[in-house]
Amino acid sequence: MSRNKNSQEVSNYRREESKEPLSYSESFTKTLSDDLIWGRHSTEAALMGGRAIHRIWCTSELRSTPKFFQLLKDQKASGVLVEEVSWSRLGQLTNGAVHQGIVLQIAASKTLDLMNLINACKAFGDSSLLLALDGLTDPQNLGAIIRSAEALGAQGLILPQRRSAGLTGSVAKVAAGALEHLPVARVVNLNRSLEKLKDQGYTVVGLAEEGPSTLSEIKFQGPLVVVVGSEDKGISLITRRLCDQLVRIPLMGVTTSLNASVATSIFLYEVARSKWMRSISGQDPSPRLLKPQITSEKNN
Repeated sequence: MSRNKNSQEVSNYRREESKEPLSYSESFTKTLSDDLIWGRHSTEAALMGGRAIHRIWCTSELRSTPKFFQLLKDQKASGVLVEEVSWSRLGQLTNGAVHQGIVLQIAASKTLDLMNLINACKAFGDSSLLLALDGLTDPQNLGAIIRSAEALGAQGLILPQRRSAGLTGSVAKVAAGALEHLPVARVVNLNRSLEKLKDQGYTVVGLAEEGPSTLSEIKFQGPLVVVVGSEDKGISLITRRLCDQLVRIPLMGVTTSLNASVATSIFLYEVARSKWMRSISGQDPSPRLLKPQITSEKNN
């Protein structure tokens, strides 16, 4: 047994004894291992077979090869984040496996072109409800939000390519099946997407601690886009300026903020209460949620 191997075993033993937390690269690898594919043959098969991809890491050398150049170009054009990284970074992601210069992170669900989602929601008229997330990077929160959004009547979700958790297996598990029923549009620029939605007649309402109005004061009329930011930073300044209204959830206790998924659920419940819940009383059944009829040719 080599000295290096002995040292590694001692290090692992000490870590186990002290319960020392894993480093970022180790925890990242362990968290994403079920969602990763690496190696030229397996990744080529996934790319050509139409698998839903969330993210791609590759070396600049591989990206310029004839076999992968067009495949990666097509993926980037469809909204997939393609990053050029070093060989050592790929080694971290794969825990030292033979990656051959490329690693894919598989998405748990296909995503859509934004205009495809908008067009599909036109059939709902004023009852159309979309949810846009700004800078939400926690997979647990994203999964919980997807579950609540689908349950409370949202017809679609809008996620930015960057600064956002992806549609991984972890997200799908927390969503408890809701991801299969909630269309998701992945966009390059959230602010431009909100402008496009406003041009299509949507009112953009953002959840912000400094909002001048409370949820109960707002009349939610017409097609809506609800914007929610991360727990630590909230909605970005530019995105706030694009919101037609900023609203807040008043809190009574010592706690000054809510978990992002909890705040989103309260927000969406209030929207639902002012719309489709108005006709329900007692044990009346809820109306059946109509799903957008998405055309498949523009799916990413």
